[in-house]
Amino acid sequence: MSWFLYLLECKSGAYYAGITNDLEARFSAHLQGTGAKYTRANPPVRVLASKPYPDRSTASSAETMLKRLPRDKKLAFFDQ
Repeated sequence: MSWFLYLLECKSGAYYAGITNDLEARFSAHLQGTGAKYTRANPPVRVLASKPYPDRSTASSAETMLKRLPRDKKLAFFDQ
């Protein structure tokens, strides 16, 4: 089973990053307001990017690296 690192664009223009093993279901949960506390207050508009990883641990490590980057470098992270 693959895990995915994903980046959402919120209505406010902010980015939200997370990991999941079912991207479609997770995005739907964010849209319904049940995905994360942050996306309840800042509803998502679309998935900007996603990247598969072989396991949760690797995806979690990638999420940490992504969150440390400045905003202008986040999308380019998915091209690596």
